[in-house]
Amino acid sequence: MRILIAPDKFKGSLTAAEAAASIAEGALRVYPDAVATQFPIADGGEGTLEAAVAAGYEERLNAVVGPILAPLGAAWAIHKGGDGTVTAVIETAQASGLAEMEPIPANALRAHSYGCGQLIAAALDAGATEIVLGLGGSAMTDGGSGALRALGLKPLDAAGNVVPLGGGSLGDVATLDTTGLDPRLTATTFRIAVDVRNPLYGPSGAAHVFAPQKGADQDAVEMLDAGLRNWASVLREATGRDVNVPGAGAAGGFPASFLAFTDASLEGGFALVAGLTGLAGQLDQADLVITGEGSMDSQSLTGKAPIALADAARERGIPVIVVAGRILVTFEDLAGHGVVAAAQLLDVASSPEDAVANAGKYLAWATSQVLEGA
Repeated sequence: MRILIAPDKFKGSLTAAEAAASIAEGALRVYPDAVATQFPIADGGEGTLEAAVAAGYEERLNAVVGPILAPLGAAWAIHKGGDGTVTAVIETAQASGLAEMEPIPANALRAHSYGCGQLIAAALDAGATEIVLGLGGSAMTDGGSGALRALGLKPLDAAGNVVPLGGGSLGDVATLDTTGLDPRLTATTFRIAVDVRNPLYGPSGAAHVFAPQKGADQDAVEMLDAGLRNWASVLREATGRDVNVPGAGAAGGFPASFLAFTDASLEGGFALVAGLTGLAGQLDQADLVITGEGSMDSQSLTGKAPIALADAARERGIPVIVVAGRILVTFEDLAGHGVVAAAQLLDVASSPEDAVANAGKYLAWATSQVLEGA
């Protein structure tokens, strides 16, 4: 039997690779002669880099400026394809992640994406012809302005001074000095993984919907939204492009600057990562798929990685088993996506806290149990 073990991360307890190892342990207890292929998946947010490295991309580490100026080490990955394309994978969470910042109003206004721009510059220096940007877990609401600052753009106020970094300063931008902008940007393919439809600004934009999670109070939200509105106006004046489009509000509006200055495309996260990592080829060789994530809920059914994978397996006639930290949807919901059996860690752990603290052990155990009963 060929088992494809392809979970997403169990947020707060296991990375996708750690989850895959635990599932494989449980599966091989029941089918010791099986070929169990561990293949972490992601939907374009946090975990995208890990999935790329697991699929053979070379991981690299660069020192960058973090979201509120403290230096940190940020990982990214690169791979040269058979056709000569050199693809880099960069996550906003690595260089400009919320985990690197205390979520308070002052920081929500100061946070920036400069470090992401530094990673893009490193990728360009390494010969990247295609850059995949995975969005998620970001600290900033700066419309991607910080990233372009790292690549040579100078946003100026009415007096001709360079404005400070951070979304809280975007309202002061009057003009853009593009003379120093890295010319390689226009010769590079940018593919941005976006699964939300939020525009850049407005009631459903980046500031109103996502900034409160980053520490913004109501005053900060209004200031950030006004700044993004002004940033869109300045970008339109400089490039002639309207960046207030569905999806531009992801990761604090990060896509906006790249939609203005490059030929960036917004793509569904799971499909983008699946294409990069060769998931289709793995599915074509599988007799059984085991997937999972920390919480399998109604949001999972809207196209998150495990359910998108289950749909792809169902199209090939491959049965799917789900093992999750908790399952908040009905089995009928899962069966509609080709799932033939499911288990949750809460059924084998003594408490939710125990399930999180010992997730690896219980994941292996739950996998063995569900396979024995399937």
